[in-house]
Amino acid sequence: MPKSYAIPQKLTRLDSLMKPIFREHSDIMEKRTKENPWKLKTPPLTSDYEMYIDEKDGKEIIVCVVGKTILHYDFRAINDLHEMLKAHGDWMLLGSKDQKVETKEGTVEHWARSEDNPIGGWYGLKNGFKGRFAMYMPPLMEALGLAEVEHEKRNNRMRAV
Repeated sequence: MPKSYAIPQKLTRLDSLMKPIFREHSDIMEKRTKENPWKLKTPPLTSDYEMYIDEKDGKEIIVCVVGKTILHYDFRAINDLHEMLKAHGDWMLLGSKDQKVETKEGTVEHWARSEDNPIGGWYGLKNGFKGRFAMYMPPLMEALGLAEVEHEKRNNRMRAV
């Protein structure tokens, strides 16, 4: 039987959005704030960055801090990406690109900005910095135990666990 964890008050209203797999990881979520972020590395293991959960305009978001650059991603990305990868059933190319660069269909980056994903568009929330989803979200998914990520110099892939 899975261990039960208390969900902090700040996250309780998200309970209806959280799928069972994510509820199992709520202990990780409550510890990851601006004061205690996830410390991650990009898939090629070349750059360090941090992620944490915060609130903006009354909604929970994932904040990604890369040097002095701050990106915001929709909180639902964690569950939605996990569900998509499970349905895909195999390795998927990351295909990370900046916001203004075209993406290759069939990649994580393409899915993260597609009208066909569960939110109908971009998971990136900060104009000018909506891209790079596939550079920064996969290592978080790996840290949460929801995905495997390759760590080669380029053309990395991920799959659901």
